[in-house]
Amino acid sequence: MKKLLLLVLSFLGSDAFAFAQGPGGILKGNMTQANITPPVGCRLAGHFYEIFSTGVHDSLWAKAMVLQQGKEKFAFVFCDLIGLTTHVSANARLQASAKTGIPVKNIMITAAHSHTGPLFYGFQHTYFHRRALAAGKGQDPHERLDYSRFLVRKIVAAIVKANGAIHPVQLVAGIGEQNGLSFNRRYYMKHGPVLFNPGPLNPDIAGPAGPIDPAVGILLLRDGRSQKYEGGLTVFAMHADCIGGTEMSADYPYFLERTLKGRWGKGFISAFSLGPSGDINDVDVKKDQPIYSAANTERIGQTLGKTVINTVPGLPVISRPALAMLSTKILLPLQVPTKEQIDSARVLINSLYEVKKTGRYLANAGGESGDFLKRVEMSKYLALADRKKAVQVEVQVFRIDDETALVGLPGELFVELGLAIKKRSPFKNTIVMTVCNDKTSYIPTQKAFREGSYEVTNAIVKSGDGEMLVTTALRLLAEIKR
Repeated sequence: MKKLLLLVLSFLGSDAFAFAQGPGGILKGNMTQANITPPVGCRLAGHFYEIFSTGVHDSLWAKAMVLQQGKEKFAFVFCDLIGLTTHVSANARLQASAKTGIPVKNIMITAAHSHTGPLFYGFQHTYFHRRALAAGKGQDPHERLDYSRFLVRKIVAAIVKANGAIHPVQLVAGIGEQNGLSFNRRYYMKHGPVLFNPGPLNPDIAGPAGPIDPAVGILLLRDGRSQKYEGGLTVFAMHADCIGGTEMSADYPYFLERTLKGRWGKGFISAFSLGPSGDINDVDVKKDQPIYSAANTERIGQTLGKTVINTVPGLPVISRPALAMLSTKILLPLQVPTKEQIDSARVLINSLYEVKKTGRYLANAGGESGDFLKRVEMSKYLALADRKKAVQVEVQVFRIDDETALVGLPGELFVELGLAIKKRSPFKNTIVMTVCNDKTSYIPTQKAFREGSYEVTNAIVKSGDGEMLVTTALRLLAEIKR
């Protein structure tokens, strides 16, 4: 009898270990992915001139994670794209909700901010597309499919597939630390204003105009029975703009995934989300190195992957999950250009492009010098020409347990804003993600607005909008903390 009792207790103990269970019930989850690579020849995003893809370095993916505990269910989708529009995210969330029953507010779609993905929205896309249609008599050779519609379909399919195969899982969560890869790209100069990427070994650099965030947010999902790692999320605050070139790529998150697959198997799905890094990139101005390099991009991804692998053994398994989420929508005031600014912008932008016999439209000026900031400013005015005076954005907070929460914010927030949320959050592990549901704009700090330079010139929001997002996120974090 005693042996039988010990056997039963042993069985129950192993079962309790396999199935993470909190007050809301057993935790279930799953991850899947869908290929979202467009046809070669599409326009590439992340430039202020027209550039076309010439091949595929690595495929682009939409990676879905679904988590459920009792009646509470989340869905996250992480896309290898520069950004998203509310048109795409709203349609995908509505359709996925209708097919899975997951509430719309519980679905978050984010982009890794890769600069080697397709240009499929925004002023520049519209400008180039219309010019191509005019030259090609209604045909645009660089847009062979309606990418926004295609993307919505793929995102929905990924969520539906992940939801259809959820099973008991465990989560491993926590924060790692990665130094030496990311650098604040805004610098105080000895003579003149703050500059963005002032160049390697520039003798006029006095020092960085802001900090970095070395934190590496980690959320890994493993099977409840086999304990095998099935996939996970890495969050790091550094622009995914390292590889350059004209081949489509997820940038350093691709090499991150390859490293993690080397540790946890080919079936491991590695999702990546961008931490607050509107002013952060990989350029170390103390070294004479190329701005774009495939070898350096691989080194970055491998180094980050090794940091994740080395951090995981010291992270706790979430033994008492307590899934919950809160979201709210707020209005962010936008800058309002004058009619004169819009008219002059149209004249300048048109003058920067000339029609070639091939039907391609090339910038009459390139690089990040000369008239670069002027082109950025004029593009902003045209992007704002048809917009309202404010944009409605969404802030989402997902509680995983008493110590871990995820925050989803729109746009490219400056690192200081993310650090402010983490510093005042009631959760030990607060993982802040950006470019969620809508790219919106660069979102600098009030300090940066006073200093100026590229990110401020490119921003369509007003000074103080970033601080509004911080306040809103902290309010939701306080409300959801048990």
